[in-house]
Amino acid sequence: MNAIVSPSQTLCYHCPLRTSGAFAEVTPQQLDFIQSFKKREVWGNAGDIVLREGQTIGQLHTLLSGWAFRFHTLSNGNRQILNFLFPGDLFGLQEQLSNGSPYGIELLTPARMCAFSSDRLWDLYRQHPQLGYDVTWLVAHEELIVDENLVSVGQRTAQQRIAMLLVHLYKRAEQVGMKQADGWIPFPVNQQHMADALGLSLVHTNKTLRKLADMGMHEIAGNRLRLLKPDVLHRLADYYAAPLRRRPLI
Repeated sequence: MNAIVSPSQTLCYHCPLRTSGAFAEVTPQQLDFIQSFKKREVWGNAGDIVLREGQTIGQLHTLLSGWAFRFHTLSNGNRQILNFLFPGDLFGLQEQLSNGSPYGIELLTPARMCAFSSDRLWDLYRQHPQLGYDVTWLVAHEELIVDENLVSVGQRTAQQRIAMLLVHLYKRAEQVGMKQADGWIPFPVNQQHMADALGLSLVHTNKTLRKLADMGMHEIAGNRLRLLKPDVLHRLADYYAAPLRRRPLI
């Protein structure tokens, strides 16, 4: 894993994500277990590959801060971005199902991650079934995101794909407190990332983004995004996801 052990560690009892209002509460006993489950905290810079395809690290990670994405690379070098990761997202569980991770993780921004030993995963399920359910919920939620991306790549037009991605990323950033008072969110996703996530060429992505901007749908400037007509974008994308609930946090 291309990451550095952080000299400072955030105690789970003082986790800033748990006071954000985006995540479900846990009992004091569950929080004690999560703290004991945590091995250390690591950080990396934008562009770092913190998990390589096929790598075995024996750890699970929760993104504590920053943006990242999961990807799979073909032998010809083409890359498919599977989904984008936000604070609170868990990754590494799929390593338990095969000899190494079936995907890679790249950071979009500087990020901090909480590392947990996968050897204690069974302790989590045995001692705290609710936390075991939470892990299952997180994996199922990620599957829903990947399913929606598959619908986009298979059935949506280029305009619909980009509209859906903008709405989805904006909604997720808003949930974890990244939305500013003036409606902007940080947006480190560039056009190549969008193309790799949506199965489009870079040229097609650029033209479609400009067309949506000319229609007054959104603004992207200085690595920030603002949706100007979110309801219209929802209808255009044919994307009506349920409101995001307070989600589990490990």
